Amino acid sequence: MRSVDDLLAEGVSGRRVLLRADLNVPLDLSTRSPVISDDGRITASLPTLQALRDAGARVIVAAHLGRPKGAPDPQFSLAPVAARLSELLGVPVALAADVAGEDATAKAGALGDGDVLLLENVRFEAAETSKDDAARGELADRLAALADVYVDDAFGAVHRKHASVFDVAERLPHYAGRLVARELEVLTRLTADPERPYVVVLGGSKVSDKLAVIEALLPKVDRLLIGGGMCFTFLAAQDHGVGSSLLEADQVDTCRRLLTEAGDKIVLPVDVVCADRFAADAEVSVTPADAVPDDLMGLDVGPLTVDLFTADLADARTVFWNGPMGVFELAPFQAGTRGVAEAVGTVDGLSVVGGGDSAAAVRQLGLDEASYGHISTGGGASLEYLEGRELPGLAVLAD
Repeated sequence: MRSVDDLLAEGVSGRRVLLRADLNVPLDLSTRSPVISDDGRITASLPTLQALRDAGARVIVAAHLGRPKGAPDPQFSLAPVAARLSELLGVPVALAADVAGEDATAKAGALGDGDVLLLENVRFEAAETSKDDAARGELADRLAALADVYVDDAFGAVHRKHASVFDVAERLPHYAGRLVARELEVLTRLTADPERPYVVVLGGSKVSDKLAVIEALLPKVDRLLIGGGMCFTFLAAQDHGVGSSLLEADQVDTCRRLLTEAGDKIVLPVDVVCADRFAADAEVSVTPADAVPDDLMGLDVGPLTVDLFTADLADARTVFWNGPMGVFELAPFQAGTRGVAEAVGTVDGLSVVGGGDSAAAVRQLGLDEASYGHISTGGGASLEYLEGRELPGLAVLAD
């Protein structure tokens, strides 16, 4: 797999580079104009983008934002991202009015060395995510016509067979960006020969979302700590009452099987923070994990569980954490995620925060990002890699 540094060594001054970046940032839509609430993915894209600019490339950035339904939607415009990129780079970043149409073509043709153009949200075109090869190919042809070479630095999208991720790379000389290269380096360390003890912490709402990675990781890890909403399906599999907590009844038998096969590795909460409703002003209480009252729901792991998980992380040399321990967005249910995140950050070895909500929690809770070995930008892509699945966006770069 050729890297952007190989491209820089070849010389890129004056060449048009189509850079697929992951700029899918969360937006606060409660204001008159959408406001970026976490710019972590934008800042993660800067090393590759700045290196190309410094080398005199004419950079055309393609990215998506949210899930528009294959048509322009003002609330998902990349205009706020263009403005933030301009601030971070210290240079104007133009925004094309379309993805790969007349305006994008005109603006790309007018770029000078070191200039940056951001195309409008690629998901404004239905063909971007189409399962029809011909439809994706037509969009990829138009995107490829804008540039001389292609660099993929959008690790968070490499598990998607999308036009701007897969098909364009088949049409242009292609290279992996620095972020993609770093993600691969870290994930290889997690899968090839991790230093032990190797501890994985999984949270999030649904066990069904993590079932494949649990199955893949259990033979490889020393301990698997499970929190978040998904823990209640495991607790139900032990015949414990979980009140009105999130429960996937159709996954109980699967969880029971996993506990039977690898119960010595799986660590579940011993207490949970409960409330009668999901609200910032709800009255909360801490109850044993095996005795959640029928009229309450568990919304965070409790203090004894934080102590238990912290002890299980204390001697770890490799840690992968994906998914919050509770509904960290609300103050009464933040302590579990904060406590576990702090424990992961003190690991004497490789600590990897697996993107998505975990990365957002680190930033929202004001934790020191430098205390972690790596904060991934690709939650879904990271999980699929750890499952052992082929990721289309990586496979095409390897050609």
